[in-house]
Amino acid sequence: MPQPPHAPPHVSQPQQAPQPPAAPQPPAAPQPQQAPQPQPQPHHGPQPHHGPQPSHGPSSPPQHAPVPSAARDTTGHIQLPPGGPVPLPAAPVAPAHAGTGNTTLAVLLIGPAGAGKTTVAKYWAQSRRVPTAHISLDDVREWVCSGFADPQAGWNDHSEAQYRLARRTCGFAARNFLANNISCIVDDAVFPDRPVVGLGGWKRHVGPGLLPVVLLPGLEIVLERNAKRSGNRRLSDEEVARIHGRMAGWYGSGLPIIDNSQYDVATTAQLLDETLARAMASPPTW
Repeated sequence: MPQPPHAPPHVSQPQQAPQPPAAPQPPAAPQPQQAPQPQPQPHHGPQPHHGPQPSHGPSSPPQHAPVPSAARDTTGHIQLPPGGPVPLPAAPVAPAHAGTGNTTLAVLLIGPAGAGKTTVAKYWAQSRRVPTAHISLDDVREWVCSGFADPQAGWNDHSEAQYRLARRTCGFAARNFLANNISCIVDDAVFPDRPVVGLGGWKRHVGPGLLPVVLLPGLEIVLERNAKRSGNRRLSDEEVARIHGRMAGWYGSGLPIIDNSQYDVATTAQLLDETLARAMASPPTW
């Protein structure tokens, strides 16, 4: 405190003398235009000490922007390819009796109630060497719990709308499975004489590469199998006979037909695989 009164002007001048050499003029040397303005430079000098952190703060967020993307990669996020119309599968290299092999394909297994199409489709999907999914249209229809329109109570606009919705949902699922290299087999009681419950909708929702196969055992077989069912899956004998008679219209349609009256599930699945291999080599017209 005594020193400032003795020579305040002299002390202030030596303090300012070290500032010019310590001033940030050397870093500002690459900018000769700022040299004639020494005052703004000292003002900028303190700012890099006090304000560079806040000034660089707003610029840092864009530098941290890629961090969330890296975080997404570490959270297990997987981008799945979208499903498009299923094209025709390539013909298998092996002979038809060797089956479909490792080919990725979409199958529609058609049959009346009691034909065993759901059991055969699931067995075929489980026995393949490549990933294969099974979708039963009846199961998808029954996803609707409250307000389910049971066709056994009568076929009307409500039950038809739910059938169309279930078929479209199955088509979406089949396309998505195929787009991700997973084969798919769908089973449904498709009628040859009913456009609503026909092949046109399946071809539109899945794609031209869908391979339809008809599973059609004898009437006595479907009656026997239907008698073992319960709940809304069991139909009256009259209804079973009517459906079976209408399914006979597939004969002469050009679609491959398997009569599994005398075959067990494993043998029928093997015949299905061989039938599909022939259909891949020479696709049916439908």
